[in-house]
Amino acid sequence: MSGVVTTNTGVGHRPENLGLAAALTTAAFFCVALVGTLAKVSGQYTSTGVLLLSQNLICLLFILPVALRGGWSSLRTDKIGLHILRATMGTACWYALFFAITQIPLSNATLLTYSAPLWMPLIAWLVTRQRVSRLTWIGAGIGFAGVILVLQPQGHSFSLGELSALSGALFLAVAMMSVRWLGATEPTTRVLFYYFLLSTVMSVPIAVFDWHPFTSQAWGWLIALGFAQLFSQALIVVAYRYASAEKVGPFIYSVIVFTALIDWIVWQHAPTLSSYLGMALVIGGGLVAIRAKRSAPMGPKVGEQA
Repeated sequence: MSGVVTTNTGVGHRPENLGLAAALTTAAFFCVALVGTLAKVSGQYTSTGVLLLSQNLICLLFILPVALRGGWSSLRTDKIGLHILRATMGTACWYALFFAITQIPLSNATLLTYSAPLWMPLIAWLVTRQRVSRLTWIGAGIGFAGVILVLQPQGHSFSLGELSALSGALFLAVAMMSVRWLGATEPTTRVLFYYFLLSTVMSVPIAVFDWHPFTSQAWGWLIALGFAQLFSQALIVVAYRYASAEKVGPFIYSVIVFTALIDWIVWQHAPTLSSYLGMALVIGGGLVAIRAKRSAPMGPKVGEQA
């Protein structure tokens, strides 16, 4: 989630090592789980807008010297519209998730947001009208059944936090699709540079409007939040050097397991039976959809993360 990243095949690749790639990808999504955890803790001291700006600014400060190593010419792009779309959707997704975790348990907010891959077939069909395989629709249906189990709409209306997390899933789905389009021609460093630059610029007015004074105690948490996001990006980029995104893609769902464990250990939010079943269905449905995509003709091989 936006930080969604992409990698071009043949650039910086090593001989395939699926075990190492899987370990690196899992570590990356553990860092994503830490982002949510640290945002929940930091949210006690400041506003959602400040969290968003801190995360993006710290990542921008670290990616800037890396991006400039190739000179300004390496940052020229004719895809600025797609970069803006991706940054807008990514920023909106993170804001929605950060707000949601102040309203509902961390595990529920993360699961609902990371149901994004389930929305992608529908969005792709609406935008391109391309045929979507039956297996992909079946996988999405299984996953949506899991989302309903987690929401448990019977007897109560959707809360603001749940609606925020679901909107975050839609934003993330569009961001993931835009990064796929970018990945056909844009190198990793350029994609990351424009994402963090544009997201930082977009976060400034949000932080000003949503400004909440905070004490020095918050600085440590905010810096840790930025570094967790940065490490998640670095780990996934390295992972994609050892295996293709299609092979390590299923490990995106490890973030749901990690956040459920953290939520249980730190905040004593023990998952209910319906939550367990919902998680299993979301993960299972996502894996079915991924398998369907593997069996279909593939375009440029790119990967994405949040």
